Amino acid sequence: MTGKSFFVDLSLCTACRGCQVACKQWKNLPAEKTRNVGSHQNPQDLSFHTIRLVRFNEAHDADGKLQWYFFPEQCRHCIEPPCKYIGNMYSDNGIVQDDKTGAVVMTSRTAGIGDKVTSEELCPYNVPRMDKESGKWFKCDMCLDRVQAGRLPACVQSCPTGTMNFGDRAEMLALAEKRLAEVKKTNPDAYLADPESVRVIYLCTAAPESYNGNLLASFDGRKLMKNAPVKDGIGRRSLLAGRFTPGTKA
Repeated sequence: MTGKSFFVDLSLCTACRGCQVACKQWKNLPAEKTRNVGSHQNPQDLSFHTIRLVRFNEAHDADGKLQWYFFPEQCRHCIEPPCKYIGNMYSDNGIVQDDKTGAVVMTSRTAGIGDKVTSEELCPYNVPRMDKESGKWFKCDMCLDRVQAGRLPACVQSCPTGTMNFGDRAEMLALAEKRLAEVKKTNPDAYLADPESVRVIYLCTAAPESYNGNLLASFDGRKLMKNAPVKDGIGRRSLLAGRFTPGTKA
């Protein structure tokens, strides 16, 4: 399989939030009014104007010690993106996939999707967000403009610890497997999250719930299969493309 991929080594993340800031700056996304709710995480969730977010979570490790777990969240750029199949049933070419890189991109035509679906129905990782005023949807687009110009995505360029990596998919998978073998020497429970299904491959050292409820894919397409329209030859079975099957974890 060709195209590009990210490798995100969570064992190295210090939650500096350089990637979060770099994303805002490159995309020229406005700041949002937030409030302190007792966590260093800010803001508290993804939005139409915050498409990359470093999540903070406190949880106990295997020895019962309280630990910080940091999770830089972004679109996973699924190999077979459910959002594309679902969204384009409501708005032709609202969501496109770049042939060369595999980047999944939401266009201005997503206004045709509007509030007909929720983020959880559109995405097995609950990542895209809708602008309430325009009805448009938005998320990480792999910094496709930078990549096409031979540059790294802004988040990768800004990372000081080696957490964020980007390159040809085969290269990133090899790097992920190499790092996993190294990390397993001190953390035998380490694993890669959904590496066969996505282009953003996370190396994790704790259980999924220690990071985020959407670390692994969760997709229930039964309601959508019943209600979604059939357009341009895209049938309801396409909702279950790839490994995302009703009510299961990938």
